[in-house]
Amino acid sequence: MNTKILVLLVSTIFISSAALAGHLHPEKWYQNKWCDEQKGKSEVVLPDRTRCDCITDVNAVEFDFGKKWAEAIGQSLYYSLQTGKRAGVVLINHK
Repeated sequence: MNTKILVLLVSTIFISSAALAGHLHPEKWYQNKWCDEQKGKSEVVLPDRTRCDCITDVNAVEFDFGKKWAEAIGQSLYYSLQTGKRAGVVLINHK
């Protein structure tokens, strides 16, 4: 199994800081939109009952807001170990 990290910064989403309640949309909104576009499966339940945000043919992807980048990397690495797919992260950042 390849344990190298693949960080999907190409898919980083920038949104305006004018959001009223801190975020323009919830994490799940970005997750579903991106995962559908990549022809992946959202909220995949793994054998240990954890849920991976999106599984594609190649990647196990974790979504999170930018300030939680370290947590996202850790989770994606764990999902990679559980699935045998490459780890991926999509960060949602405010500008």
